[in-house]
Amino acid sequence: MSPFHYAFKVKEIASTRRFYVDILGCQEGRSTETWIDFDFFGHQLSAHVSANRPALDYCGQVDGISVPIPHFGCILDYEQFVAVQERLTKHQVEFVVKPQTRYEGKKGEQLTMFILDLSGNPIEFKAFKNKDEVFAS
Repeated sequence: MSPFHYAFKVKEIASTRRFYVDILGCQEGRSTETWIDFDFFGHQLSAHVSANRPALDYCGQVDGISVPIPHFGCILDYEQFVAVQERLTKHQVEFVVKPQTRYEGKKGEQLTMFILDLSGNPIEFKAFKNKDEVFAS
């Protein structure tokens, strides 16, 4: 699978760097005073400073849970998911949706959790029980 690139808005660089590098453990790429790139589990995130960030909308209804839309995230393997969960807990990051199993015992069973970065951007982490079921219907 090819890596994706995603550009998004943040309130400022210092807290963004702290969150993605110090808390999540992402490697920093290029940066200026107004944007910063990260290696987000093999994908390129580009965070751009903006005073115009939209409010969250919890309109997403997934398996009976309201989730923030829009959001981005990453599909990890089980060990990575647990490691990220432990890092988030260690740094006392509040979970918007606590780590849980979705679709338990069904096709597409997955671990999932939602957090907000320090600019309020919602991020979902997933780990599928069977990676062949990522796109299963």
